Amino acid sequence: MSALLDIQNLRVHHRLRGDFFMRHPVRAVDGVSLQIGEGESLGLVGESGCGKSTLARAIVGLAPVQSGAILWRGQNCLRSDARRAVQREARMIFQDPHSSLNPRLRLKRQITEPMAVYRRGDASARLQAAADALSAVGMPADALERFPHQFSGGQKQRLVIARALIMPPALLIADEPVAALDVSVQAQTLNLFASLKSSRRLALLFISHNLAAVNFLCERAAVMYLGRIVEIMPRGANPAHPYTQALRDAVPAAGKTPKTIDGEAPSFSAMPSGCRFHPRCPRAADRCTKEDPALRPLASGGGRVHQVACHFPVGA
Repeated sequence: MSALLDIQNLRVHHRLRGDFFMRHPVRAVDGVSLQIGEGESLGLVGESGCGKSTLARAIVGLAPVQSGAILWRGQNCLRSDARRAVQREARMIFQDPHSSLNPRLRLKRQITEPMAVYRRGDASARLQAAADALSAVGMPADALERFPHQFSGGQKQRLVIARALIMPPALLIADEPVAALDVSVQAQTLNLFASLKSSRRLALLFISHNLAAVNFLCERAAVMYLGRIVEIMPRGANPAHPYTQALRDAVPAAGKTPKTIDGEAPSFSAMPSGCRFHPRCPRAADRCTKEDPALRPLASGGGRVHQVACHFPVGA
């Protein structure tokens, strides 16, 4: 499988308020490497505030990068001449569909906007493309003449997805796209993503805090904690990192009481030494407080490598 997106040792740091010279930077993304192949779906999982959204925003140029590389079809898209390509072929869907749509504009103008920006087609071609995109997400063509407030939250998310599809993307980045929706609507939206991924051969970066949703939709899951990837595992694999195991146990299921993860995540500006998860880890030992574990291969299955950054992985 050829690499569509290849992120190499990426670092994205933020400045704390009042810290003009970044003496104590927030390392929101701190040495992340990930690859997504053509037509592949990868889930990015972790608690709120772990750096998932910052990584997604860096890919599409919405967050400044300190170091590392983002290769798009082999070209470093951190250079201005290659940035246009990833912005044209990658689409991002945000968590809140309400704020993603302008309440004062008809959907006709909003959904056709990407084609207008890139000067694709005339008015008639744009309207036809918009109608096709609406059909793909299960919405009627007459929605184009209406305003966002006339739709439910789940319908608005479908409209946002339609806008992302109007110029067929190679990669769809979905940042917590079901978190703001009712449970019943969440299932419908996940099924929609699964259908689009299959019918259009889209590559998908699906960001979520719900490991069950990621396992349903994605071939692989990358687990993020405090700016680092701590595990990359094929679908169906048993978690090897204690943090991933805790995320799995926190998912509600029939006949099971979800468990909360012990303790609070440390601040990015006061990172613990050694393994970043050790203050909350039930398996932590003295070595964990001193040595930061590297991501290493654990096993292979179905052609996909299971990697974990842990001195004492579960089941090892």
